[in-house]
Amino acid sequence: MNITKKRKVISKNIRTIYTPESQLRHPKQLLALMWRDLLASRELAWRLLLRDISAKYRQSLLGIFWAIIPPIVTAAGFTLAKNGGVINLGSTELPYPAYVMFSMTLWQTFVEALQGPVQAVTQAKAMLARINFPREALIIAKLGEVFFNFGIKLVLIIGLFLWFKMPVTWSVILAPVALIHLVILGIFFGLLIAPLGALYQDFAMGLTLAVSFWLFLTPVVYPVPSEGLFGTIVKLNPVTPLLVTTRELATTGLVSNPQGFWLASIFALLGLFLTWIFYRVAMPYVVERISS
Repeated sequence: MNITKKRKVISKNIRTIYTPESQLRHPKQLLALMWRDLLASRELAWRLLLRDISAKYRQSLLGIFWAIIPPIVTAAGFTLAKNGGVINLGSTELPYPAYVMFSMTLWQTFVEALQGPVQAVTQAKAMLARINFPREALIIAKLGEVFFNFGIKLVLIIGLFLWFKMPVTWSVILAPVALIHLVILGIFFGLLIAPLGALYQDFAMGLTLAVSFWLFLTPVVYPVPSEGLFGTIVKLNPVTPLLVTTRELATTGLVSNPQGFWLASIFALLGLFLTWIFYRVAMPYVVERISS
């Protein structure tokens, strides 16, 4: 028997054994499996990404324009209300329509990152119950979709700079780093909710309400308030320093709250790592529940 044949025989004898013992009892093995599955999920994630993008825009009359319509409509509505004296939102460092459209683009990207894991796991319940594959593929596919959609929104952002003749500073090259941190924060919260969202629709429905309320606690259509209880709540919102810093790096180049940005970034990175472990440990129980 030559070496090739021996390898074939050995490979056929490899078995995967499932036990009720928690994976947390063997942290080194768990981390090694997480890294292995993350690398192994790349090809499947790419296939899922192509499928989801194709299905999303093929069944729509306006197609990719839906990625830029909401910021434009929101900016138009708030600009009319502000100019008509209906609301007093204070002054902004950018022309107000550009301020709202840019901020809404960043907010939409965060929301897509937040809702992506929940949608991915919920939509893949049938596949999860029948096929054993790296669960990370679902999250990576949604992450790719988030950046694909932002690539479309980038056309709107470039148009804003040209239309309002906003200057471009050197700090714009750092804006993608802050944007990635904002997306990581969204994935962190999404991974935390995803296993429960797959079991109970209440979480997905509640997430929609929470996002709507969360928008008013984030300086998207108004500048960051400096005083009062509401100002404190807005500043404690972890989305605020990440979104504001991304906007400032891309426009004025002056970061108003670097300490808050790094605290929120550390919170997002550490939270993502911990919720990834939670996701890995919880998904077998979720699959068992949806299979029964």
